[in-house]
Amino acid sequence: MDKSDKIFVAGHRGMVGSAIVRRLQSDGYSNVVTRDRAELDLRNRKRVDEFFDKEKPAAVILAAAKVGGIKANNDQPVEFLIDNLRIQNNVIAAAHDNSVGKLLFLGSSCIYPKHAPQPIAETALLTGALEPTNEAYAVAKIAGIKLCQAFAREYSANFISAMPTNLYGQNDNFDLETSHVLAALLRKAHEAKHQNARDLVVWGTGTPRREFLHVDDCAAACVFLLEKYDSPEIINVGCGEEISIRELAELICDVVGFEGELAFDKTKPDGTPRKLLDVSKLTKLGWRATIPLREGIARTYDWFRDNVR
Repeated sequence: MDKSDKIFVAGHRGMVGSAIVRRLQSDGYSNVVTRDRAELDLRNRKRVDEFFDKEKPAAVILAAAKVGGIKANNDQPVEFLIDNLRIQNNVIAAAHDNSVGKLLFLGSSCIYPKHAPQPIAETALLTGALEPTNEAYAVAKIAGIKLCQAFAREYSANFISAMPTNLYGQNDNFDLETSHVLAALLRKAHEAKHQNARDLVVWGTGTPRREFLHVDDCAAACVFLLEKYDSPEIINVGCGEEISIRELAELICDVVGFEGELAFDKTKPDGTPRKLLDVSKLTKLGWRATIPLREGIARTYDWFRDNVR
């Protein structure tokens, strides 16, 4: 990759896309192209084709997706499946049709089976049943991976796919109806503190274990892979460390300064019991996460207080 190459970041307004734009710019890439949804609806194939025909990007980072937590995935499986398939199919096909030199497709750790051996290696894909609460989203992401691999096999396209673990940070979604667990707990702790509440309700039992990666680390990994990785085989992106939901809630309460009790609503789903990625493949290439979880949560809370009302 040359620093002057035109790079289209699809989904630049989201948490991951915005972090990737910041990282590219800080690394000296001078020709980053973006479009918001009002300018370019990625679900519209005609508009996507017109954009690629006009702009002719040298590289594409596909970070655009319909995303959400357990509740949103449960409530809107049709939208999670159809919208993500349309976005992926349109962008990936247009990239091929317009001779894009390299494309990075961002998947998700939810592509792996619910009961995959831990830590989860890339070879676990399609070896078992998915977690039902986010199955539609996972199926769409798996289709995106397979489409990239198909273009690589049939047309020798340099289309790569990265599978990030659970992400958090600046520009996260803090809406309690649609957010992921860390952002939801951060908001709940903040509101409980300011309302002088006696307790904070946590969905599920608190026993599931998760891995969390700050979005700035994810962005750094994506730029690293854009520069260094050329295989169609998927690659995991994570920190290689895990924490229980109970421990996460306790850590967030400590950072926020909420001193009440945790109350676990066991009528709500836990989701996958454990999800830790095997990141040895990425580590061997020379990349490691650098932002500790407590520091990342503190940074995120600072941003939340300044930007979310």
